[in-house]
Amino acid sequence: MSTPTRITHLVAGASWDGTAQRTSPVYNPATGVQTGVLDLASTQDVSDIVDLAKTAWESSWQRASLTQRTQVLFRFRELLNAKKKEIAALITAEHGKVLSDAEGEVTRGLEVAEFACGIPHLLKGGFSENVSTKVDVYSIRQSLGVVAVISPFNFPAMVPLWFVPIAIACGNAVIIKPSEKDPSAVNAVAALWKEAGLPDGVLNVVHGDKEAVDALLTHPDVKAISFVGSTPIAKYVYETGTAHGKRVQALGGAKNHMLVLPDADLDLAADAAVNAGYGSAGERCMAISALVAVEPVGDQLVAKIKDRVGKLVTGDGTRDADMGPLVTAAHRDKVASYLDAGVQAGASLVVDGREVSIDGDDNGYFLAPCLFDNVTPGMPVYDDEIFGPVLSVVRVKSYDEGLKLINDNQYGNGTAIFTNDGGAARRFQNEVEVGMVGINVPIPVPMAYFSFGGWKASLFGDSHAHGMEGVNFFTRGKVVTSRWLDPSHGGLNLGFPQMD
Repeated sequence: MSTPTRITHLVAGASWDGTAQRTSPVYNPATGVQTGVLDLASTQDVSDIVDLAKTAWESSWQRASLTQRTQVLFRFRELLNAKKKEIAALITAEHGKVLSDAEGEVTRGLEVAEFACGIPHLLKGGFSENVSTKVDVYSIRQSLGVVAVISPFNFPAMVPLWFVPIAIACGNAVIIKPSEKDPSAVNAVAALWKEAGLPDGVLNVVHGDKEAVDALLTHPDVKAISFVGSTPIAKYVYETGTAHGKRVQALGGAKNHMLVLPDADLDLAADAAVNAGYGSAGERCMAISALVAVEPVGDQLVAKIKDRVGKLVTGDGTRDADMGPLVTAAHRDKVASYLDAGVQAGASLVVDGREVSIDGDDNGYFLAPCLFDNVTPGMPVYDDEIFGPVLSVVRVKSYDEGLKLINDNQYGNGTAIFTNDGGAARRFQNEVEVGMVGINVPIPVPMAYFSFGGWKASLFGDSHAHGMEGVNFFTRGKVVTSRWLDPSHGGLNLGFPQMD
């Protein structure tokens, strides 16, 4: 058995040379083998790195021209595209999702980097000439300083890429604190920024647990926090960060519903429910975990989904599997505990993933897809965000009953409707109280030039991720009123004007 690899902070473009007082193990969830030892930052470590990032921002990056920033972004985009498969392999090794899913995650993050390459246009202000005699007014947007990104385990590359390219493009210095469960992908992506020419200290990776998070939330020189995680922690991050004067966007949990009307293509709906319910072992904040069947289609849908689930292969993500393991043994056991709780509450366990053979190591953290029928509100399997491969079918008598069920839920992250009725779809998109809506699309994650975020307990703060909301979050607006009484002369220069 090989010795676990040391995984440490990436500071000023190089591996940290300090000694950690505390460490945390990193495992391969497909085998249960410890593969890494992760350094955990202390409060003092975080403070030192914030100071370094602030110096890098003040000395270079906030003054870098849009042309210089864009050149770095384009180089980073090309490097990330070239390294997709290598980064995907790191994700699979520490998170467990199958390689195709991991590569898709990197690709979706790459889209945000591409969006950020347009930062010269995105930061253009407005100009009004001669608002009063010889007086002009114009608006500009400027960087904040040092900002922090705290990302979850389920998308170790994509979620950081939702924030970091835009924050850097806007002229900020960034500190990212990834999950302790799968930290290596962030280190690999951060190394590409250095290769792309980003000045040392502008991007730093700090590994840690609650101590590091609290240090970022309370440090006076950290001006903004972007967070993605469970709702209780998102609320804590938002309340703690804002209490310390920070700008905070905290994306929380979800219980995403898919409403299927009787006129829908049931084969399409069944395919979508399986894809969206069990992809990445259900460890997605946009996973469909509650299928709301408007009768009389419940029996047909359950039968179609059961048939499809029976064809899925659960196993090691590096093999020919459809679904990999869960991220830790403790999380696997927690998800599995909902199966007994659901049965005790009166739901029908149609498919029990504990009874399915696995194409993987016996010590891996596997749970095959599980399917419940006759689930109702009040059952733990419905009320809680399980974050695993458990799909619940809830039966309702009408569109109105289904809509009310969705709107009564505490979460409002994502939802979908499957129907061939355009009027019903249009009504649903207007009436549903959810931030991201799919129409015959089960996972309505927006493209990078739109913004990602939910409603209700799925979001704390008023800013969503990426898109123009992301640009506005990582900048501050300023309006300038100017008057110049005398013209100036710049002298003669017959050379072709260039930007640098």
